[in-house]
Amino acid sequence: MKLQVSITHSLMALLLVMISLWCIEGAVQATTKQLEVQQHLKQLNKPAVKSIKSPDGDIIDCVHISHQPAFDHPLLKNHTIQMRPSFRPLGLYDEQKETSPIRQLWHQNGRCPKDTIPIRRTKKDDVLRASSIERYGKKMHRTIQNPTSVGLDQYNISAREVATVFVSGVKTFFGAKAIMNAWNPKVEGPDQFSASEMSLVGEGILNTIQAGWHVHPSLYGDNKTRLFAYWDSNWKLGIGCWNLVCPGFVQVNKDIALGAAVDPISIYDGNQYDITIMIYKDPNTTDWWLEYGNRIPLGYWPTSILPNLNDGASLVEWGGEVVNPKLSHQHTTTEMGSGHFPEEGFGKASYFKNIQIVLSDNVLLDPTNIGSSITQSSCYNVHNDHSTDWGYYFYYGGPGQNPNCQ
Repeated sequence: MKLQVSITHSLMALLLVMISLWCIEGAVQATTKQLEVQQHLKQLNKPAVKSIKSPDGDIIDCVHISHQPAFDHPLLKNHTIQMRPSFRPLGLYDEQKETSPIRQLWHQNGRCPKDTIPIRRTKKDDVLRASSIERYGKKMHRTIQNPTSVGLDQYNISAREVATVFVSGVKTFFGAKAIMNAWNPKVEGPDQFSASEMSLVGEGILNTIQAGWHVHPSLYGDNKTRLFAYWDSNWKLGIGCWNLVCPGFVQVNKDIALGAAVDPISIYDGNQYDITIMIYKDPNTTDWWLEYGNRIPLGYWPTSILPNLNDGASLVEWGGEVVNPKLSHQHTTTEMGSGHFPEEGFGKASYFKNIQIVLSDNVLLDPTNIGSSITQSSCYNVHNDHSTDWGYYFYYGGPGQNPNCQ
C-alpha cells in the first residue's frame, strides 16, 4: 500500500514538473514572439519628424524622405531619389472633369512638412492578425498548376474572383490610366478583401504593379476604404507587398499616405467621388511612376526591383477583385465595387472611365482589343462601352452571394 502511494506521489510530482516545464516553454515562446513583433515594428515604423492622429484612429508618421522603408532594400542602398519623373505621357484627358476628387481623413488634423513623407504607422495588432510575422502585409501564397507557363486563366485563381477589363493584342505596354469611383463594399470575413484596381503585369506574371482602393480587414483591422499600391517580385511564389510594408516603392509625395482611409466615398443614388490613377514607365530613368489625383506624382518603383518589367508590361487590367482564401460550400457575401451589378448604371454601380494605355511612343491612347475576365457573372459582372465624355469605360461589380450565386 505504501509503495502504491509512493508511486502515485512520484507520478503527481512528475506531472507537476511537466506542467511547469510546459508553462515555462509557453511563456518563453510568448516572450520570444513579443520580442520578434517589437523588432518587426521597429523595422517598419521609422523615426518620425512629426506624427498626426487621424480622426479614424490611424497615426500618420511624417518620416524624412531619405529614411523611408524603401532604402532597406539591398538593391536600393545607394539609390538617388528621383523627386519627379523626367517625362510624363502626353495626351491626357482633362482631369478637371473629375466629379469630386477624394481626400484622406488624416488631412483634417494636419499635414506633413517639407522633405518628409506620410506613412501609416503599423500597430502591434496589425502584425498579430497575420498568419505569421513574416506574412504581414503580403498577399496570400498562390497555387499555380503549371509554374513554367502562366496565362490569364491561371492568373484568376480559385480564391480570387474578378470582374475586369483587359487589353490584349499588344506586345508591350508602358503605362495605363483610369478614373474610378470609390465605394465601401461589405466584406464578409476578416480573411477576405475587396479591391478595385489597375494592374500592369510583366511577362510570365513574374512582376506585377497595382494601385487603387480596397477594403482589407486583416491588413488594417477595420472595414474602411483605403488607397493602396501593391507590387511583387514573383507573382508565382506570392512574393509581394501592400503599400510600404516591403522595402521597394520610393515615395516622394508629402500629402498622400498609402493605406490611409479616403473620404468621402460614393453614395448609392447620390454623390459620386472619383480617384484618378496613372502608372507609367519613365523612358529616361526606366522607373515605374505612380500618379494619384490631378497629376500628383506619388512615387515610383525603381526598375532594379522589377526586372521582368524592364521591357514593359505584357498585360493591363482594370476592375474589381474579391479574395476569399477559405472557400466553403456557399459563396461569400463579400461585395465587389458598390455591391450592385453593372446594369444599374451611374450612381448605383461602380465604374472605371477614361481608361487608357501608354505604348512605346509615350502617348496616352484609347485601348483597342478590349476583353473581359469574369470568374462568375452571376456573382460579379462587367459591362464595357464608349462615349465622348467618358472615353472607354465600364461598370462592374456585384453582391456576391444572391439567389443566382450560391
